[in-house]
Amino acid sequence: MSNTNSNQPVVSSAREALNKFKMEAAQEVGVNLKQGYNGDLTSREAGSVGGQMVKKMIQAYENGMK
Repeated sequence: MSNTNSNQPVVSSAREALNKFKMEAAQEVGVNLKQGYNGDLTSREAGSVGGQMVKKMIQAYENGMK
């Protein structure tokens, strides 16, 4: 099962959940993310959102191991 486009979720039905997750992470770090194109974000803002998402995924994984 090869996914050639890294911007596409492996499970296509997960797109809505991932977008919701991204919006929640952006709100938590104070980044004004909007639906659709967000090319006006700085690298720092975009990195903060991605970093928050990874942090939350790691926490969820660690909590699942307990």
